[in-house]
Amino acid sequence: MATSDFVLGGLASVGATFFTNPIEVIKTRIQLQGELAARGSYAEPYKGVLQAFITVAKNDGLHGLQKGLVPALYFQFIINSFRLSIYTTAVDKHWMHKKNGEISFGLGLMWGAIGGVVGSYFSSPFFMIKTQLQSHAANEIAVGYQHSHTSLGSAMREIYKQGGIMGLWRGSLASLPRAAVGSGAQIATFGKTKALLVEYDLVTQPTYNSFCAGLIAGSLMSVAITPPDVISTRLYNQGVDAQGRGLYYNGWLDCFFKILRSEGIYGMYKGFWANYLRIAPHSTLVLLFFDELVAVREKYDLRF
Repeated sequence: MATSDFVLGGLASVGATFFTNPIEVIKTRIQLQGELAARGSYAEPYKGVLQAFITVAKNDGLHGLQKGLVPALYFQFIINSFRLSIYTTAVDKHWMHKKNGEISFGLGLMWGAIGGVVGSYFSSPFFMIKTQLQSHAANEIAVGYQHSHTSLGSAMREIYKQGGIMGLWRGSLASLPRAAVGSGAQIATFGKTKALLVEYDLVTQPTYNSFCAGLIAGSLMSVAITPPDVISTRLYNQGVDAQGRGLYYNGWLDCFFKILRSEGIYGMYKGFWANYLRIAPHSTLVLLFFDELVAVREKYDLRF
């Protein structure tokens, strides 16, 4: 695994996050509203993506649309450094290729999932803090458990005080299915789509090829990742008791079944359109930026 691939993967995701964090805030709020309540039995301050943008801007100010940006940048840098560097290593070493030289979707799925799981585990504290900061809102539009953090630093101090170093990794194992499904679907689709677009002479210019493949990969990823993303959001945002146990859920499976029983399948796909509008452009930008940064490195023979 090249050090430069690790760094470039992180930088590509940081660049994309500045553009997509506002929709991440909206997605988090929609996923938390009506938590463990039957559909139609609760107030909905967020009735759609556009209306949610206006509501957040009106009540939390325009800066409210960038809540959680700092931990989001850390999270994206770490997870995508691992994901994309593992992906490029697998491609360069032909670990993703069949014997005839074609890229294997199944192998791409496997290596994408491995990269996602590794990156997700190491970045887990920042995902949790990002979620808790993004969910914090004015009383009029508050949904889910409201944490009192004001910044990344204050959140780390409070979480560490409550649960020690392991408190920062609370929910990390439950986030692994989300990472495996989402990353596997994205990476496998991206690599295979790039190859197919060139093979059938549809999009051969490198930048356009990366853009189209990234858009298709992000679209598939949003369908696959929404249910485990809802579960991760709920687990990371829930409060804890004096013993550090979750107030609502005991783990991934407990959360899954409680959502199904109380909210139905609809609950598993809460925030889907916000998730799609975040993931599709984010995936496109990350993979496009990464390919462009790699091209610059190769052009100028940069080694680090």
